[in-house]
Amino acid sequence: MEQQGIKIAVFGGGSSYTPELIEGLLARRASIPLRELALVDIEAGRDKVETIAALTRRMLDQNGLQAVKVSVHYAPDEAIRGAQFVLTQLRVGRLAARAADERLGLKYGLIGQETTGVGGFAKALRTIPVLLDIARRVDALAPDAWIINFTNPAAIVTEAVQRHTRAKIIGLCNVPVAMHHMIAGMMEEPEEDVRLRFAGLNHMVWVHEVYVRGENRTQQVLEMLCNGAVMTMNNIQEMPWPAPLLRALGAIPCPYHRYFYLSREMLREEQEAARAQGTRAEQVMKVEEELFALYRDPALNHKPEQLSFRGGAFYSKVALELIDAIYNDRGAELVVNTANRGAIKGLPDDAVIETNCLVNGAGAHPLTFGALPTSMHALTTQIKTYERLTIQAAVEGDTDAGLLALVTNPLVGDASVASALLDEVLTLNRDYLPQFNR
Repeated sequence: MEQQGIKIAVFGGGSSYTPELIEGLLARRASIPLRELALVDIEAGRDKVETIAALTRRMLDQNGLQAVKVSVHYAPDEAIRGAQFVLTQLRVGRLAARAADERLGLKYGLIGQETTGVGGFAKALRTIPVLLDIARRVDALAPDAWIINFTNPAAIVTEAVQRHTRAKIIGLCNVPVAMHHMIAGMMEEPEEDVRLRFAGLNHMVWVHEVYVRGENRTQQVLEMLCNGAVMTMNNIQEMPWPAPLLRALGAIPCPYHRYFYLSREMLREEQEAARAQGTRAEQVMKVEEELFALYRDPALNHKPEQLSFRGGAFYSKVALELIDAIYNDRGAELVVNTANRGAIKGLPDDAVIETNCLVNGAGAHPLTFGALPTSMHALTTQIKTYERLTIQAAVEGDTDAGLLALVTNPLVGDASVASALLDEVLTLNRDYLPQFNR
């Protein structure tokens, strides 16, 4: 007899973001009937995941969902069995590894951000083998389940799983939905009346067109940004775009483009922040301490407002819109990370891109975009080449591919610097990189 409701497994269940996911599940209880939430973490994260599990039970109880099972797992298989969806939001090496990545970049006078440059490279090397193991287990134990990947660097991780396993995976990021929210707010228009056309890569995506009730309003948004309007995210330094750049592009860059288009200013901001209050990871560690102090309060039975300072706004919105669209076969238009399959001309079919897709019970189907403008195509191709070399390095333990990846990345580039960086990445992360120690 088939069990009623669905089981969702969450890898990285002890994340401070999980209460937002629970809040979203409560809001969508009618369309996503939850039977079990399986929280998976490592032994070193026992205190956090047990704290999250207790808070989750209180939130469910407060909303009359006492029948939903909340289970905690320190080994993956039992969590995966019977799951319809497997959410991956993990951080190999935890925040200490992220902080080390950031400090390593700054040591060489380079941007140290967690998903771009050497930080994204090191994180990918640590993360890809773990995600491949999870994906192979999902394929063996729950072959019909969908992996919903939030783990950064999202595009690299998602592409590695798509190319090296048979598991079904879609990558997600909160940047497109945050941009949608901010652009609608700038225009003082209801979000549901605004449609954005995205095309690019994760953390390197452009909004090419803005429509309000079917009317093209792209130029209005560009002029607002040219005149000093700013789209901000908690984890990226606020900085207006140079008007000549926006007018030349004719499109709206995502906040992460600042690392590529305004590299010197962003590096200077990172260096100053690291001296004054610590790197972003070091700041997040303090926020996490405060959050978990709140989460441990036995009287707390809702998501605290302080979680908004952690970054990752709209996480539950995009995750649950995607689950809803697949589970209920909705054919909804969502912006996700999936294989190109000809949507962006000039990129490989199996390259993971970030773009508008129709999502139904069979997964994500990218809408045809065509060719990116020349300058965007050049940058996208360069970064995609870096990503594919990084995947090769991570999967095969290939140091030559690792060196070429760093040389190809425009935030590193110099061969001598790249060689020294690679040596330090492999040394600092020795415990997490068995593929290089054979």
